Amino acid sequence: MKRADGFSLLEVLAALVLLSLLLLGVYSGVRTAAHSVRSGTAAVERLDQVRSAQQLLRRELAQTMVAPIGHDANGDSVFFKGTAREMSFVAPLPGYLDKLGPQLLTLSLKDSGKGELRLELQLAMLPPDGKPAKALGKPQLLLDHIKSGSFQYRGVDARGQPGDWQDRWPDGRLLPQLVRVELVPLGTTPWPQLQAPLRIDPSSGLMLQGPLQRLRGLGGMP
Repeated sequence: MKRADGFSLLEVLAALVLLSLLLLGVYSGVRTAAHSVRSGTAAVERLDQVRSAQQLLRRELAQTMVAPIGHDANGDSVFFKGTAREMSFVAPLPGYLDKLGPQLLTLSLKDSGKGELRLELQLAMLPPDGKPAKALGKPQLLLDHIKSGSFQYRGVDARGQPGDWQDRWPDGRLLPQLVRVELVPLGTTPWPQLQAPLRIDPSSGLMLQGPLQRLRGLGGMP
């Protein structure tokens, strides 16, 4: 009798091995492509987060208003507070949020508890009766996964010359001329150095007389 045509066991096993290798290659390719898509999406989202934070900071700092946010030990009105990790000032908000009127903005670098920093924004209403500002909800996250960062301030001396950059604004009765925000995010997306000028209200001229002559601590001031 003639032997029926077919595959031997060895041939079947060889075919299964080749098919497994082919499927493994296809799976690896799909997995690599999916990882690339996720990485690209994460990079785009991170870049958008950095751009949005920078735009918000530039806009709000440029619109800083000469509005009191407290008083110093002598009872004088304080218009700006600034340290290396936190600053507070009054500015109008964009869009529909502006209907609530100018608000107290507090930008802060907070420890996330994981060895990282978070850039947060806290909004607060300024009551017309002069009472302390009332926080509006929880702080809003502007940027996370920050390795290090600081706020710096620059003013002018009595001769109108630019002073040195400082980690603390020495006199809240005055507004700084420039604010610098330096951040080092984790990952490959950089934070372009931000230097935002403050648009000082012309009506602040009276406020700037006197305190400017008494101000001490600005770089270059005698």
